[in-house]
Amino acid sequence: MPNLSVQPFAVRSRQSRLAAGMLAAAVLAIVGPAAGQTPPAQAPAAKNAPAPSTKAAPVQPAPASPPAAAAPLPPTQPPKATEAAPQAVPGFWDPRRRPDRPDLSRLTVIRFLTETDYPPFNFTGPDGNPAGFNVDLARALCDEIKVTCTIQMRRFETLIDALATNRGDAIIASMAVTPQLRAKVDFTDPYYRAPARFVSRRDNVMPEIRPEYLEGKKVGVIAGTSHEAYLKAMFTDAEIHSYPDNDALRAALRRGEVDFIFGDAISLAFWINGTDSAECCAFSGGPFVESRYFGEGVGIAVRKGNDLLRQSLNWALFRIWEKGRFTDLWLRYFSISPF
Repeated sequence: MPNLSVQPFAVRSRQSRLAAGMLAAAVLAIVGPAAGQTPPAQAPAAKNAPAPSTKAAPVQPAPASPPAAAAPLPPTQPPKATEAAPQAVPGFWDPRRRPDRPDLSRLTVIRFLTETDYPPFNFTGPDGNPAGFNVDLARALCDEIKVTCTIQMRRFETLIDALATNRGDAIIASMAVTPQLRAKVDFTDPYYRAPARFVSRRDNVMPEIRPEYLEGKKVGVIAGTSHEAYLKAMFTDAEIHSYPDNDALRAALRRGEVDFIFGDAISLAFWINGTDSAECCAFSGGPFVESRYFGEGVGIAVRKGNDLLRQSLNWALFRIWEKGRFTDLWLRYFSISPF
């Protein structure tokens, strides 16, 4: 596996691809039959996918630099808690920065492109139609703009090329915003991030985690990832143990080989809430969203210069959040918040 420590949030990891299939059953159980419903304007799957382009940037972790404002407790006395922090819903919009309403009458249709196998964000529903958080968000955006909406599913590595060759108008596929991709496409404002978090056994949950609290503690992480690079840079007094994949990492925590594990909060949330964890574990501390390691967030990509569509989607994203529809959608797919 390539070392991603020098690539800030650049490529969806191979492990996340393997974990995606394992998450699908859990997702369907959480969101129910509605996940597979198809709107009247649903488009058929794309026909001839173009040659693969270089795969560039979707979601994964996001740690933030440890807070420094409050005076830390002595390293030998970190705060303790009996359970993890309560559910939280992320908000990425400032109510004081309301976007102007563009001329929506100039839009007649939005052809969304998405991928096929990244649950809970994108997957094929029980009826064979596109489903997932991104798909439902695309439908909500079209409803807000009052425009016909189609959704095509393609392999992730073909999406940029499909957009460039006018096979679609916008990509909504958990694609992270990076400088490399900004050179090829324009992005809306971020509509979510994939934070990183620590997980511990339930009898060792901490409400807050700082570097000094983990001095001498054993922390597991997947080798070659930006999570590992972040730990080595920020948690220098922790005893870091690297593992080849998620299965080995989580098994080490269950067996007590490590005190904590650190990784993608979204996949960890599904594991914590699933049968594989056997209710062993819970989140410790809050989310880490350091953009230097994990990018600027996840946005919707449009062709370079398509300001009308980009501004319309930004306006609709704000409206959906303002009305509480984004919160409803988030809670539907994430019963345990990664934030």
